[in-house]
Amino acid sequence: MPLAEPFARGRERKPAWLKVRAPGGDNYVRLKQMLRSLDLYTVCEEARCPNVGECWGQGTLTVMLLGHTCTRGCRFCAVTTGNPRGAVDPREPEHVARAISSLGLRYVVLTMVDRDDLLDGGAEHIARTLRALRQRQPGLLLEALVGDFQGRLRDVDVVLDAAPDVFAHNVEVVRRLSPLLRDQRCGYDQSLRVLNHAKKRAPDRLVKSSLMVGIGEDDAEVLEALRELREAGVDVVTIGQYLRPTPKHAAVVRYVEPERFEAWRHAGEELGFAYVASGPLVRSSYHAAEAFITARLTPDAEPARAVPPSPPEGLIALGSLVRKKNA
Repeated sequence: MPLAEPFARGRERKPAWLKVRAPGGDNYVRLKQMLRSLDLYTVCEEARCPNVGECWGQGTLTVMLLGHTCTRGCRFCAVTTGNPRGAVDPREPEHVARAISSLGLRYVVLTMVDRDDLLDGGAEHIARTLRALRQRQPGLLLEALVGDFQGRLRDVDVVLDAAPDVFAHNVEVVRRLSPLLRDQRCGYDQSLRVLNHAKKRAPDRLVKSSLMVGIGEDDAEVLEALRELREAGVDVVTIGQYLRPTPKHAAVVRYVEPERFEAWRHAGEELGFAYVASGPLVRSSYHAAEAFITARLTPDAEPARAVPPSPPEGLIALGSLVRKKNA
């Protein structure tokens, strides 16, 4: 299927199954008020995630580290592209750890922008944040959703040595579309090598990846990507509908029906994945997959407590978990 013109004008009319209820609920409101009181904005909002209401309603967030400017320019991503010129906040790991430990969460995803301007791609910074969170909240389950570090496996090892419960890296799209839609410094096989290395070096950890669909692939290519991910040692995979963030980004080629997502879920299970989250609104950080991982890793754990109704005394700025508006 050919790639659609990425600068097509006008809004795409979305099918009924992509409509979501407006965010609301006590936990959502409390969390939003807490963040607004600090004049801070989460990556959930920055990335325009359709699940923000559902996830915030359950008191969960995704943490983005190393700033809000990515050195790469993938054609599907709304994150700002630029050159941070080596700028890193050395206080961020401790700041994020203090803030997250105050929220009473059970599962936290640490994600990052690609930082090709740094010699290690930011690996040590991610590892420091993981260790800081472990020190402050030992029972917290941690997922590290990282870039490919340009394929440098020594930098992957730095993250793995900090012992995340889940190592995640997204291939994003099927093989054929990778050079068309991802930055030229990315690579489909490079991503598979990173995932495979992580599984071989830390076989006791869960390895996770994600695919977007509706951006120009065909069904057979999705099945082939699932086979290649499983062969690379990936345990958990998420499959979701691509939604165009702005008219300047790659266009949606098709809206995949829920029945097709269900078929891919069954196919993934037959391939041997421990868990497959497949649906129109599924994203790489998705509460259903995280709930499965939580149940698998801590089957006897008590539920996490609710988000507090107001900022705890002494709560400090969260680094790049959230960034100030207009920063």
